Amino acid sequence: MKSERLDKTVAFILQGGRKEAVKLIKSGEIAVGGNVIKDPAAKINPHKDRITLSGKEICYKEKIYIMMNKPLGVVSSTDDGGVTVIDILPEEFLRRGLFPAGRLDKDTTGFVLITDDGDFAHRMLSPKSHVDKEYEVFLAEPLEEGAEKKFSDGLTLGDGYQCLPAETECIDGGKRIKFKVILREGKYHQIKRMFAACGNRVAALHRTAIGGVHLDSSLKAGECRELTAEELGRITGGE
Repeated sequence: MKSERLDKTVAFILQGGRKEAVKLIKSGEIAVGGNVIKDPAAKINPHKDRITLSGKEICYKEKIYIMMNKPLGVVSSTDDGGVTVIDILPEEFLRRGLFPAGRLDKDTTGFVLITDDGDFAHRMLSPKSHVDKEYEVFLAEPLEEGAEKKFSDGLTLGDGYQCLPAETECIDGGKRIKFKVILREGKYHQIKRMFAACGNRVAALHRTAIGGVHLDSSLKAGECRELTAEELGRITGGE
């Protein structure tokens, strides 16, 4: 495993400048393997060595993958203005290059995956990868009978776009107001447009799963945690 300079590693972990890292090291704030090191040029193995700042462990991670339960009123794009999912991340997760892998509308809640791994996001979002996205949909009125077949056949939207087949299941005991929908693509406002093509309107929308990984039920709106290695493997198909 390649070794790295201590100051470079500390700067990367803390997402700060090299000068700040050097200052911390020279002041004796940084320890490696329990030993204080004051030489910024000291070589360490960032993947194996235990690094602490003022006694608290700081972890070196080349990439990060975060599950967030997105609340209402927060945007998942980083360029649309307003409060974004990046803005509400806890400080412990903040680092350069973070972005949401796939968007949810401002009025849509649920599972948003935030990462700084562009290759992973590309694989996850590509229709060729067939990564399922599962949603709970609450409709303004009961859905017409037979609409499920339209979804499974592949709906044609109002602008002529031909959707890939999608799974749809009524989950409210036959009232036909609440549905589970599984997509393998993610066009702009797709679920809303699909139900509009059936003469209905989406009143509320909540993403419950990505790639078979379900949103952690312990996460309240706005809360997040890192994905486990097992969850990440399920989303990427073991790549």
